[in-house]
Amino acid sequence: MRKRILISDIAKTLGVSVTTVSFILNGKAKEKRISESLTKRVLEYVKKVGYKPNQLAQSLRTGQSKILGLIVEDISNPFFSNVAKYIERIAYENGYHIIYCSMDNDATKAKELIQLFYDRQVDGYIITPPEGLEETLSNLNKNNVPLVLFDRYIPQLETHYVVLDNFKGAYEATKHLLDNPKNKKVGFVSLYSNQTQMRDRLEGYMKAVDDFQQQAYIKKVRMDENEQSVVEQLYSFIHENNLDAVLFATNYLAIDGLKAVKEYGIDLPNMVAFDDHTLFKLHEPDISVVTQDTSAIANELIHTLLNEIKGKNKELQKIVIPCELLVRGSSATVNELKEQTS
Repeated sequence: MRKRILISDIAKTLGVSVTTVSFILNGKAKEKRISESLTKRVLEYVKKVGYKPNQLAQSLRTGQSKILGLIVEDISNPFFSNVAKYIERIAYENGYHIIYCSMDNDATKAKELIQLFYDRQVDGYIITPPEGLEETLSNLNKNNVPLVLFDRYIPQLETHYVVLDNFKGAYEATKHLLDNPKNKKVGFVSLYSNQTQMRDRLEGYMKAVDDFQQQAYIKKVRMDENEQSVVEQLYSFIHENNLDAVLFATNYLAIDGLKAVKEYGIDLPNMVAFDDHTLFKLHEPDISVVTQDTSAIANELIHTLLNEIKGKNKELQKIVIPCELLVRGSSATVNELKEQTS
C-alpha cells in the first residue's frame, strides 16, 4: 500500500499552512476569508492526489464517528436483512455508515457487541433486544447514548422504539382462519419468550379464539431447541390435536412446520406465518403471511435515531407500524382464491 497522504503533505507541497488546508477541507474557507483561487487550488490538488481524511482523527475532533451500530436477532432472516438494507441506504444518504451483526437472542453476545461498538465510538444504536439486556440498555440511556429499539421493546425502559402492531396482526390472522367454517381447531405455535412481540402475538391469538368461543391450542418451543426436535414436536402438536389450521409466530417456526408436514406425510393444515420468506412463495400452495412494511420500519428507525443524535427528538418516539394480512393458497377459501384470480 502506498504511503498515506497527510494534510501536512498537502500544505508543504502548496506552500500554505496546515490550518488553511484544514479550514478549506472542512468547508470554512469563506468564514475564514480564504480566497476563492487558493480554495480552488487546494481542492483540485486534494482531488488529484486522492486525499482521504483520517476518520479516527476526524471523529476525535468532531466527537462523531459517522458510524451507527445495528444489532439484530439474525441478519440472515429475510425480515431483518431487508430492514438492514433499507437502513443502510438511508444512513448512507445522510452521511453515515452501518455496522451490523447478529446476536442470536443471546444476551451475553449482545452485551459484548454493544461494548465493542461503544469502544469504537459509534454515534448510535438500533437494537432488537433479547431478554436479559435491560441493565446494559439502561446504562446506555444514562450515558445519553442515542438508542432506538426495534421489533420489540422493554416496557420498564424509557427509550425510543419502532415495532409492529403484533396484537392486531395475530388477531386478524386468527380471525381469518376461524372465519372459515371448516376450521374449528386453530392452533398457535410460538416460543418460550417474554419478549413483547411474542407476548402480543399470543394475546392477539387468544382474543380471536375467545371472540369465536373456540378452544385454544398453544405450542411453545425453546429458542435453543435443535431443528429436528422442533419438527417432531410440531408434528405431534398438529397430528395429536387434529388441527385444522395453525398460526406460526415466526417465519422460521412456519418453515419447521412445513418440514414436519413433509417428513411425516400429514395433510397440510390451513396456515399463516408472521413475516414473509422467499420459501413461502415457492411452496405449493403458497403460504399466507402477516407481512411487515420493511421500508417504513427502516425509515422510522433511522430517522428517529438521526434525530436523536441531532437532539431533535423533543419526546420519546413510540412508533407502531401497521401490518397486513396477505392471504395466499395455504389459508384462502375457494371464494377467496376465485377473487384473487379474477
